[in-house]
Amino acid sequence: MSVDSSIAPEESPQQILLVTGLSGAGKTTALRVLEDLGWEAIDNFPIRLLGRLVQRQEAGAPRHPLAIGFDSRTRGFNPPDVIAEVKSLSKRNDLLVTTLFLDCVSGELERRYNETRRRHPMAQDRPVRNGIQAERELLEPLRRWAEAVVDTSDFATNELQQHIRERFAESAPQDMAVIISSFGFARGTPPLADLVFDMRFLDNPHWVPELREQTGLDAPVGDHIHKDPAFHKAFEQIRELLLTLLPHYQAQGKSYTNIAFGCTGGRHRSVYTAEMMAQALRDAGFSPTVLHRNLGSRAADQIEGPPS
Repeated sequence: MSVDSSIAPEESPQQILLVTGLSGAGKTTALRVLEDLGWEAIDNFPIRLLGRLVQRQEAGAPRHPLAIGFDSRTRGFNPPDVIAEVKSLSKRNDLLVTTLFLDCVSGELERRYNETRRRHPMAQDRPVRNGIQAERELLEPLRRWAEAVVDTSDFATNELQQHIRERFAESAPQDMAVIISSFGFARGTPPLADLVFDMRFLDNPHWVPELREQTGLDAPVGDHIHKDPAFHKAFEQIRELLLTLLPHYQAQGKSYTNIAFGCTGGRHRSVYTAEMMAQALRDAGFSPTVLHRNLGSRAADQIEGPPS
């Protein structure tokens, strides 16, 4: 590969991230996060014009990372042509071109379209599922070509935002972000959790009538859990594990660490433990963010299962 003498050896190439994927899989969300991270973001850009957009810059000129969004709705879209254009641009030593493909299972895409009542771009006069299948077949060459494929099937919008921030931030922040969350196993495990701790071994306040409608944020529920003999030893062991792991994660340049505590419904045991652990980590010098995913969910015997 020839070297362009107009590019100084010490200069780093401009980052170009091509963002594509199935309609409804999260492209717009990803581009907004990238823009927040300092990338220049352009959506629905004809890839055949990309060469003109990234003309060679003079030595020493600023090279801002550039995110280009496109999909089956983009004018002149043709996967083989896109791949050919990317191959051509990848030969330039002043560019670093990466393709991100956002995927999603068809059933979830169909649910999203039905929920928003939007019309799928390839299903104008057909059922949504037919449009999804046609688009999937059209985009398959790009999916195989892409260096990065993210399946957003199990991601809520905020979880996709978090994933994009962690993956594409230009540099890790000075202090690693620590997120502590509570959740209910009956409603699914958080897809982005790095460490998951199951608190279902503790006595369940749900089966105490006067505590059922309260949550782990209420003092009577906290007192009930705190009195469980199993709580103290487990809590201290988890705390020591986290205090051992977190500095090593930070030393490795990890931007985010997500610690999730789960119980059956996500309203009592996991909430209390998450709050207590957050305070313990604050005492140790960390600044965790606390999220309670299922705190507002309705208490239900069917979810909690039979009392122990």
